[in-house]
Amino acid sequence: MAMHGVVKTVFLFALLALRLPCALASSEDQKAIAVAKQNACLGCHASNKKIVGPSFQSVAQKYKKDSNAQSFLKDKIAKGGAGSWGVVPMPANAKLNDADLSLLTSWILRGAPNEN
Repeated sequence: MAMHGVVKTVFLFALLALRLPCALASSEDQKAIAVAKQNACLGCHASNKKIVGPSFQSVAQKYKKDSNAQSFLKDKIAKGGAGSWGVVPMPANAKLNDADLSLLTSWILRGAPNEN
């Protein structure tokens, strides 16, 4: 009986350990969504469709092989600009700190999972 309890405990621990990265990613995703909502990003962008600007999934696809993508997108979000996706300019979001910019760009480069 004692061995069965140990096996069961180890099994449950292994299952929890496998789910932990998903839980952390989900928590980070929720934080990123909150930052995106607070800064009106979702007024022009959606996860899977173009609104005014490109979908986050399109952005992720475009930059998936670009090793400088995170830095480029952080700069683009902070400073705004036009030309990467057409003539409609994206407004600057200069008030975002580096941590929020990193959180947003990481989430966008993953295709904005869990965005509603």
